[in-house]
Amino acid sequence: QVRLVESGGGLVQTGGSLRLSCTTSGFLASITVVGWYRQAPGKQRELVARIRRGDVTEYADSVKGRCTISRENTENTVYLQMNILKPEDTAVYYCGAGRDPRGVDYWGKGTLVTVSS
Repeated sequence: QVRLVESGGGLVQTGGSLRLSCTTSGFLASITVVGWYRQAPGKQRELVARIRRGDVTEYADSVKGRCTISRENTENTVYLQMNILKPEDTAVYYCGAGRDPRGVDYWGKGTLVTVSS
């Protein structure tokens, strides 16, 4: 079993920055990818960014150039640095981990990001 705990969400003004953290624990040897996903009210959950073994990263077009995903292996933590935030970035952000490089087998409970205009 893998446990994911998100933190770092909050209220920020347009143009501001936030850094989200996802702390992982449990049987991590089976995990090949950890990603950040978001779900806005009335919309489907979507990929924001993910990082695979070897630190291969992938970003949604909507956040390219504004967000950076990274990890600190000694802390088993994956970060999402978000800059130049926009109101359309408002959503609940979830951390997801998968055994398959493009799948998600475990989810955190999410952290709310609200960007005010």
